[in-house]
Amino acid sequence: MYRCIIIDDEPHAIEGLKGYVETIAGLNLVKCYTEPLNVLNEIDGLGKLDLIFLDVDMPMISGIELAREIRSKTDRLIFTTAHTKYAFEAFEANADAYLLKPYTLGKFAITVHKLFPKLNEQKPVAEQAVADFFFVKSKEDNLKLIRINFADVIAVESKQNYILIHTVNKDILTYLSLTEMVKVLAHRKEFVQLHRSFVINDRHIEYVDGNTISIKKGIRFSIGDYYKDNFKLFMESKILKAGKQL
Repeated sequence: MYRCIIIDDEPHAIEGLKGYVETIAGLNLVKCYTEPLNVLNEIDGLGKLDLIFLDVDMPMISGIELAREIRSKTDRLIFTTAHTKYAFEAFEANADAYLLKPYTLGKFAITVHKLFPKLNEQKPVAEQAVADFFFVKSKEDNLKLIRINFADVIAVESKQNYILIHTVNKDILTYLSLTEMVKVLAHRKEFVQLHRSFVINDRHIEYVDGNTISIKKGIRFSIGDYYKDNFKLFMESKILKAGKQL
């Protein structure tokens, strides 16, 4: 078992990361910290550590400063942050990896397994967990990390610098671009982009009327010229025809 700790001043971020850690067989979460000073006082008593997950933006002592003090206490260190501007400083602090928030469970698992190849030899706690859900920060709920199941996503709508994720239960506004979200959804065949402002889950389509698609929760849009060829191929693959089985 690889022993790890989490250091992040946001409790919601810790809860999300704890959920990710629990899906990886072979990771043993020893303790979580929201106060950097407590880490300095206690780290010597934690025993051998194999991995530290460390946020960058924290009060009093930044993650970069803390890393310089505790890097020798762990075999591997991963920075978790919402800002790309710290990448060079993270490199200077001898970080082994850099997870940019919000990151998916898939990205998390790939990063950890690269640092600990022997984890690949162990059976995951939840074999399908990497493909089942992800976390995003809710702009309208004090940046709380919200767990979203891929299957519950009806559509993702571009809102300038944000995206609105429509799910069967609620809508979540988060600071991401649609382009970034397309990358997250790329491994899921049920998601298709047929409009510059929408990525939809084809399992939630209610009907198609000409070049207009209607999906659950009253979402409708017309296919633009740029996506007409994609729309044609999509419909040809879905329409039942005599003598043809899907």
